[in-house]
Amino acid sequence: MTPAPNLATAGLAGPEAETIDLGTDSVRDLNSRLQAVQPGANATRFHVLNPAGRHALAVGLTAPLSVEIDGHAGYYCAGMNALASVTVNGNTGIGVAENMMSGFVHVKGDAGASAGATAHGGMLLVEGNAASRCGISMKGIDIVVKGSVGAMSAFMAQAGTLIVLGDAGDALGDSIYEARLYVRGTVKSLGADCIEKPMRDEHRAEIAEKLAAAGITGVDVGAFRRYGSARGLYNFHVDNAGAY
Repeated sequence: MTPAPNLATAGLAGPEAETIDLGTDSVRDLNSRLQAVQPGANATRFHVLNPAGRHALAVGLTAPLSVEIDGHAGYYCAGMNALASVTVNGNTGIGVAENMMSGFVHVKGDAGASAGATAHGGMLLVEGNAASRCGISMKGIDIVVKGSVGAMSAFMAQAGTLIVLGDAGDALGDSIYEARLYVRGTVKSLGADCIEKPMRDEHRAEIAEKLAAAGITGVDVGAFRRYGSARGLYNFHVDNAGAY
């Protein structure tokens, strides 16, 4: 098997970063500058200062650039990302990496509710904890949370993986489809139609691959438990009405 690329260090080499200071520039200025970068451009590294919890930072990026945000970000940071690598040296609010298509988003603190919501691809790494509804309606993203996740995480999750090194709150995987959930700690409760499933070698290999891509080593993949869909709610049936 080819070793997984370390996405956490991808895009860090190259020319010196261009600095954008949100103490003087606006969020519109920042996003306009980042969105203007075309594939193959010389300027591909950016350092964002004084974010001060502002919303919608580094959204809608469509080129393989590297963006480092030096501080806390507000709602929807790195939303609709494609190809770019975005690092937040702090916490993020609601909806970080929401609707991401590809690329890598790295939150070095905690993430608010709905991290990685509806995202189709790429990887989201949260060093701390993620609040409720982490991975809600995820459609192919890989989410790795080194801490714990809150209630209703992976609600209606359709595809992709959620790997939690800590604990999970109430109703994990409620109404889940075919996403794969791995939790190393305790799960407070499972949501409707979510069940624990057997761990096989292929699942342990998948965890190892995703952790390697996130730059995480030294974790016992045998300590995780797997959760997924019982496939009882795919189509409405009156006998299952009480589970809705």
